[in-house]
Amino acid sequence: MKELIAYLLQFGNLNPHQIELITGKANELTLKKDEYFSEAGKIAKQVGFVIEGIVRVCYYNNRGEEITKYFIEENNLVVDLESFDNGICSSAYVQAITDCKLIVFEKKDWQELLDTIVGWDTIVHKIISKALRQKVERRSPLVSEDGKTRYLMFLDIYPNVVNRIPLSYVASYLGLTQSSLSRIRKNI
Repeated sequence: MKELIAYLLQFGNLNPHQIELITGKANELTLKKDEYFSEAGKIAKQVGFVIEGIVRVCYYNNRGEEITKYFIEENNLVVDLESFDNGICSSAYVQAITDCKLIVFEKKDWQELLDTIVGWDTIVHKIISKALRQKVERRSPLVSEDGKTRYLMFLDIYPNVVNRIPLSYVASYLGLTQSSLSRIRKNI
């Protein structure tokens, strides 16, 4: 729980009473490798904070190919925001790719925090803004580069991820075939 509180305090101030309220609404969730935190076609009902492990956000394109959009590692929030906020079915899967431990908040509890804690909406907004900036910063440079450059950039962006996840997910994220990625890795 201390990891979550330290994370939240980066984005705003919370007094001991507010921290107690937050921790009282939180539950721990363990996901085994390959289990889903949320699924396409269903409404996201939880906000999570990754304590241990890595999750990925993925979807299936119109040819039925699985595409990895991005990875979320320790000390980051995980939520399908559009589905969670608007009560609509998600178009993506959020899947544990290692065994994971998360702190989760149910929708009603998250809403209660928004209604009760002065400034909670500002903290949440700052967290979402940072996450969106990171997604763009991580994804945009990859679009126009060759495979080797994309892989080297991936290693810079996710230095603690590459040796913990299947290479097929890395290849999917980079828009490469697994054999192309293997050749690139062999030549580095």
